[in-house]
Amino acid sequence: MSILIKPLVTEKMSLQSENLNRYGFIVDADANKIQIKDAVEKMYGVAVEDVNTMNYLGKMKRRNTKSGLVVGRRSSFKKAIISLAKGDTLDIYNSI
Repeated sequence: MSILIKPLVTEKMSLQSENLNRYGFIVDADANKIQIKDAVEKMYGVAVEDVNTMNYLGKMKRRNTKSGLVVGRRSSFKKAIISLAKGDTLDIYNSI
């Protein structure tokens, strides 16, 4: 079971990584904060200070097609924001 699915590379996360030393990841929905912390420390070799998690419900999507209205939902996911100890940094762009 892989706990870290992919890093979040957005403008907001880039600003937080530069200014606050915080990095975002999409993680397994069943993972808890301790498992996420251990996975990041093991994969990147850094000291994790804090982990914040958020569960996102998938958005409803509707579109009109030739055969009528198609209704669906995007996938739900869990996001983790990792705060690193002072002096540590992650180079997530090399691991994408």
